[in-house]
Amino acid sequence: MCGIVGYTGSNPALARVIEGLRRLEYRGYDSAGIALVGNPGDPLVVAKKAGKLANLENALTSNYEHSTSGIGHTRWATHGGPTDTNAHPHISNDGKLAVIHNGIIENYVELKSDLQKRGHTFSSETDTESVAHLLSDECAKLGNLAEAMRSVCKQLRGSFTLLAIHSDSPQTIIGARRNSPLVVGVGKGENFLASDVSAFISHTKKALELGQDQVVEVTP
Repeated sequence: MCGIVGYTGSNPALARVIEGLRRLEYRGYDSAGIALVGNPGDPLVVAKKAGKLANLENALTSNYEHSTSGIGHTRWATHGGPTDTNAHPHISNDGKLAVIHNGIIENYVELKSDLQKRGHTFSSETDTESVAHLLSDECAKLGNLAEAMRSVCKQLRGSFTLLAIHSDSPQTIIGARRNSPLVVGVGKGENFLASDVSAFISHTKKALELGQDQVVEVTP
């Protein structure tokens, strides 16, 4: 089981996300990564490393300190080995959108083939990267990340929890679930998304579990 954490609020996102990932280490993992929103419209700030969470923390720099919105992930390798490249998050070709994922996208091969024909470049062996590129296309078409997520989920087969952020909407995180858990942590001036309430329990005990095939839009 992968660990998933999202945070948006007024506090530094890096500390909240790393803390959440630490609380989810009990689930087991072989790589970890984060994506944080910097200045609106700029490429996201991303770091991901194979191995323990400490490897990721050692790779972080001062570029990560000021963001107040971001997502983080610990992964058990399924499609593609436990490498830096295959670790989540996966990023759109323009660098503005990031996705993390728990579960299996059963039709990723056909999705990948179609996306490559449209000009998308893939850098990993994962099923998740197809979702990043598909979301990027739908977001450009629809102009809204939540609507893009709804459209993409209709095109996916399998079981999944997904979180996505986009630098054009710097304080918004979009989540979706199908046959895989996702919980919203409701705080004061800050909100969380996670695969388990333990990720945010030290900050809020108010939690809402997403229903089957629901999409959620979270802001501070």
